[in-house]
Order: sequence, then C-alpha cells, then structure tokens
Amino acid sequence: MAFTMTQRLAIDFGTSNTAAACCLDGDVRHIQLETNQATIPTAVFFPQSVAKMEIGTRANSALIQGEEGRYMRALKSVLGTSLMPEQRLLGRKRLDFYDVISAFLRDIKQRSEAATGLTFDAVLSGRPVRFHSIDEDRNAQAEKDLLECYRRAGFSDIQFCPEPEAAAYSLGGKLAPNRVGLVVDIGGGTSDFTVFKSGSPLEVIASYGVRIGGTDFDRILNFTQVMPHFGRGHSVQSAMGGNVLSAPNHIFHDLSRWEKIPFFYDPASLKFAKELLRDSIDKTPFTRLVELIEYQYGHDLAFSVEAAKIKSNATRGRFDAQLDFLSDPIAVEISYKQMMQDISALQEDLMTAMRDTVAKADLDVRDIQDIVLVGGSSLMGFVVEAINQVFDKPEIHQDTIFTAIVDGLAIQSVNEVRA
Repeated sequence: MAFTMTQRLAIDFGTSNTAAACCLDGDVRHIQLETNQATIPTAVFFPQSVAKMEIGTRANSALIQGEEGRYMRALKSVLGTSLMPEQRLLGRKRLDFYDVISAFLRDIKQRSEAATGLTFDAVLSGRPVRFHSIDEDRNAQAEKDLLECYRRAGFSDIQFCPEPEAAAYSLGGKLAPNRVGLVVDIGGGTSDFTVFKSGSPLEVIASYGVRIGGTDFDRILNFTQVMPHFGRGHSVQSAMGGNVLSAPNHIFHDLSRWEKIPFFYDPASLKFAKELLRDSIDKTPFTRLVELIEYQYGHDLAFSVEAAKIKSNATRGRFDAQLDFLSDPIAVEISYKQMMQDISALQEDLMTAMRDTVAKADLDVRDIQDIVLVGGSSLMGFVVEAINQVFDKPEIHQDTIFTAIVDGLAIQSVNEVRA
C-alpha cells in the first residue's frame, strides 16, 4: 500500500509529557523529539535575554540551572479556562496561552518533520474524554481552545481521538479475542477509562473520564505537607482590628498548582506575601514565602515535591523533599503512609469513576478480565490498590504504559490516509 508524502501526524499532547508518531510501511514509528527519547516534557521556558522559547528537557534544565526567565508546565490544564486569553510578559513579549501552546505544538511539528523528512499538515491528536469533570461548557471550550492551538501551530486538518480509546486500539492482537477489558489512563491532569472487547476489529464499548491526575497528587502533597513550612495554617494579625487569624489559604492552594505558579511572579503577589510577613506571629515560614515568590522558586519547590513523591511511591518508604534552593535550606519528609492518607479521597473518586465507566457499558465489574494501565501516574501504588478493590482479580498489563496512546493514534491515523 503506497503512502503520500503528506501524512497525518499522531500527537499525544500530555499534561506532563508529549509524544509523536506516524505509520511508515504499516509500522508505528516513534519520533525522537529529543535525543534517544520517545517523549518530551510538556514544558516551556522563556529566557529574559533572548526571544527564542525553549521546550522539553532544555526548558527543565534552564529552570534547574537558575537561568533568568519564565518557566511553564501543565499547559494542557489551562485549556477551557479563563487563563487562556490572559497575556503575560514572557521573555521579551506579551503572550497568552494560545501563543504558548501553539508555539510548543509548532515545535513538535517541526521536529517531527525534520526527523522523518515528511510534511505533516494533518494531525490526529489525543484528548481527554473530559477536560473538565462537570462543566460541559468548559469541556466544549477546551476542545475549541486545543483546536485553535493546533491551527495556529500550522496544521490544516485536525482530528481528535479520546486518549483511552487510542490506547485500546494500540492493543491489536496482544490479547486473546473476545476478552472484555478496561483501559485505565492516569495522566498528569485527567484520568480516563475505556471499556473494550478484544478482537479484530477491537470494539470500544464505553468511555468516561474525570479531572484527576498526577499533578493533583503533587498539589495535595505540596499543600498538606510542604506549604505549612511557608505559612499555611500559621497565624497573622488582622491589619484592621488586631485579631489573630490564620493566613489566607488561597495563596497556598495556587502556589501548589503547576499551572498557576507562574502567575505569582508579579509585584502584587510579592506585596501580599510581604504583608503576611509583616503581620505574622512566627516570621520564619513567611520569610520563606517571600523568598519563594521574590526569587521565583515555585517550580523548584514543585519539582522537589514531585521527586519525593516518586521515590516514596517506588519504595513505599519515606523520602525528603530537599528545598535546598532556599537561602536557609530545609528538608520536608514525604512518607508513603501519609501520602496515601492525603490522597485517599482521590482514590475513592477513581474507584467511583471506574465503576461508572463499567456501568456505562452495561456491564458488571466482574465482567472485566483485563486492565491495561496507561500514563505515568498509573504507576502510583494506590491506583493498583483501587483496581484490586473494584475488580475481581483481572490480569493487569503495563508493558506499553508510556506509548500506548501515541501508538493507537498512529494506527488510527494511517487508516485515514490509505488510498
């Protein structure tokens, strides 16, 4: 079967990582967006001194090495929100999130074309089943936002496929026919589920999703275990009447969210932090808060929490979040036991979502024979614990945990370009 030189590119645009692939001569080809890497961090960095935006590992390195500029991550989480059109000074230009996301996707397009020698004017992109759990208007707006970003990135033919359905299509003949399975896709920003029946062709029966992901685990750990060291729960005197109150929680909530951290690097936020320091009873945590905002250490903090979370989950033990970027460094212990307590409500939500997905398929949880894990956050121990509580000893597959979505997108895209 011959292929045209203009093909459809498959892109798994994720909250934490992004992958691209295409089909050549019937085989899925993962595109190396970075050297010897099938995925690239969904992160951008705008240096203050030059106009060029950096992406991926280079963006992460610029932050870690303390280069002057503005770092952003979890771009996908902003889709469908009022933050999309807000302009900020990034590097040497005023840009909104349409500009930022489309620039990131344009870079993915250009790298893919350079790696393959092909032209990609058409794209099949993954998308969550639901960008937002409840609000239908925000769901619709998020898809419109993503469509606009791809258009600005240079794609003229843009199609979407729900991410867990793409993962199901990637299975091919890997499972015996006529088995009923469930894709459990726990990404950085959303959790998505698809019930399928294996065979040729594979049958997608039902899909469902909720806005829960790895960045939520980071957010909760940051807020509950780390932010007390920056003033959360500490007392301040009211400037109006001298009453002693707890410091307002909103600043600590937002500083714990990857996508909102950049919005605190402004004079108003620094002024607010200094007022809290002025009115505080215990000066130490609020001194750290002022330093966190003044020197733009919010992402350094988030990375430290994420690293401790990953290590604690891997060993089921205790690991410190090393906050050595502070002028007076501290270490905050993250224990697996405490982590499980902190995110127990999210585990219940995931269990409910899995049951709801099976119910949408008019099946019983006892009918599920296979569970296919997708997305880096599905490696969290409590995810498997949740699966074992809901289902009756299913066979769990996790051999393509990082590539199943982009593989399925590439397989689906090649069907559309065959003559």
